[in-house]
Amino acid sequence: MASILVSMSMSLLSHRSHLRSFSAILVLTALAVSSCAGNTERFLDGTAAEIYGGECVQKKGDIVTIYSGRTENLIEPVLDAFACETGIPVMVRWGASTDLALLLNEEGSKSPADVFLSRSPGPVGYLESKDLLKPLSSDVLDLVEEQNRSDSGTWIGFSGRKRVLVHNIDAVPSEDLPNSVFDLTEKRYEGRVAIPATNGSFVDWFTVFRDVYGNEEAQNWLEQMVENDARYYYNNRAIVEATGRGEIDMGLVNHYYNYQEMAASGDEHRAKNHDFGDQDIGSLLIITAATVLSSTDIAEESESLVNYLLSAPVQKYFTNRTFEYPLAFGVPPAETLPPLSALEIGSVDFDKLGGGFEETTRMIEATGILNQ
Repeated sequence: MASILVSMSMSLLSHRSHLRSFSAILVLTALAVSSCAGNTERFLDGTAAEIYGGECVQKKGDIVTIYSGRTENLIEPVLDAFACETGIPVMVRWGASTDLALLLNEEGSKSPADVFLSRSPGPVGYLESKDLLKPLSSDVLDLVEEQNRSDSGTWIGFSGRKRVLVHNIDAVPSEDLPNSVFDLTEKRYEGRVAIPATNGSFVDWFTVFRDVYGNEEAQNWLEQMVENDARYYYNNRAIVEATGRGEIDMGLVNHYYNYQEMAASGDEHRAKNHDFGDQDIGSLLIITAATVLSSTDIAEESESLVNYLLSAPVQKYFTNRTFEYPLAFGVPPAETLPPLSALEIGSVDFDKLGGGFEETTRMIEATGILNQ
């Protein structure tokens, strides 16, 4: 079946009216091709079919344009299922969450985007501070606990990633594992720890660090990590892969990447996650976030997409397929995931992240970690 999900270069996104008419032509053409091929019943296949197994409904409503900081391979099945089940077509611009947030601020009220999906709450909090977000309805906000949504109701979390220390099980015996993220500055960990310093979830985590301990102590910790020869890697997955093959002993990452590698490679992957103490800042749960832009002229369709992210089938996809923690009420995490507790739940005001991620980025770069 021709996909209802349409991805285009942003050269076509300069004006909303042009975007709507051109995209509609593409979507209708795709459906016409399926009809001409004799396929009168349209169903999804692959991973998207696990989310929605029914027949795709006819197109209705305007195209929802999404700026997505969540990667294509993870979120596209959800968007395909949404378009098929609701008949609302979507168009996506993929990119880094922080880059997209800065772009949205630059575009302002002229942005073609309707919905923004972020890997972490910092970028949406930044947009909230710029008054660029539309409040969500109480029906959507009430799908999660209060700590997993904005106090002002402009964004909502839809999955969670716990911060952990991934370590090579052949190079790091259990008795050598630290109890706290603060222990990693000790001499015994010199040159053994990887940090994804430019990754969005690390930036958000370090912003919380600043909020809890103050700028001076947060800066001192990261500078001490640099002095202890911590290694910079571009993202979490690169650290998990490097740890698994013994290139680096351990690294600070989101929990789910290692579960994905374990599921794909089995015992050949030589790395496991280590949880710091319940009250340690290293055990923070970072949530993904969804929001509707205040400039949208299709608020109803846009909010229906945000609501869909918190539906049971999608929440089960996130936890059973990608090993993230579901945030919607009534959906349990995958059996392989350890339960959440203490600092991971309810103790962080994510609204404080928004105004801080630019300063956090400046502080990270000032330490010289990117040159390690």
